[in-house]
This record gives sequence, C-alpha cells and structure tokens, in this order.
Amino acid sequence: MKIEVTNHSKHDLPQYETELSAGLDLRANIDEPIILHPMERTLVPTGLYIALPAGSEAQIRPRSGLAVKKGITVLNSPGTIDADYRGEIKVILINLSKEIFEVHDGERIAQMVVAKHERVEWAREEQLSITERGSGGFGSTGKE
Repeated sequence: MKIEVTNHSKHDLPQYETELSAGLDLRANIDEPIILHPMERTLVPTGLYIALPAGSEAQIRPRSGLAVKKGITVLNSPGTIDADYRGEIKVILINLSKEIFEVHDGERIAQMVVAKHERVEWAREEQLSITERGSGGFGSTGKE
C-alpha cells in the first residue's frame, strides 16, 4: 500500500524494524526533552503528516519495551488516524510508573499499524441469532 507522507521532522521516515514487523516506529520530534511525571500525560509531536487511502486507517499503539521497562504507554490505545485526517501525527503518552520519565528528540515513542477496514451497514433485527456463548462476556469462557 502506498501512502503519501510529508516529513517535517528532523528524522527519517518511520520504518519496519524487522522483516515481519506489523508496526512502524514513530519518533518524538521535539526541540527539548519532555519531562513526564508519574501519572502525567502529554501530547508528543512526530512531525509527520500522512494521507491514507480510503478504506484504511492507522492505529497508534504502545511500544512494548517502553511499557514493560518504563511504564510508558499510549493513553488512547489504539489511537485512530482516519483516512481524511491531514494534521500532524501526535502521540498521547502517559507515565504509569512511579518514576519521572524524559522523552528525548528522536526517541521511538509508539508504533503505527496501517490496516484496511470496512464500513458497516446496519441490519435492524428484533432478535439476534442464538449462539452457544450467548451474552456471556468479560471472562465468561473460563479461567484456563
């Protein structure tokens, strides 16, 4: 899939880190470090602008290494970038740890996964079809 991109950052375009990676790493594009205190959130610019094809979206997701090692995650995970959005890609980071965290220019802060999607057409029904599971949810299928 080809995606139009404008790069206003000081960094190279996002790339896949391995041959089978699903996500492209996004980097902070900032002039000075951002100090993120425990339980504090901030909006981090990337300097990237994209034009996605109709029928696709970009999802902004946490980087697992930042989450497990530092307690830093994407607040609205996954964040959705719609095909008609033309503004700068920014990432909402939150510090869930008990330590202060510094975001530095060029640091990989999130990953972006581009996916195709379908638009739904509602089919109103008085009753839904019966399934074995029924309305069970939130752990109803067992603990094992």
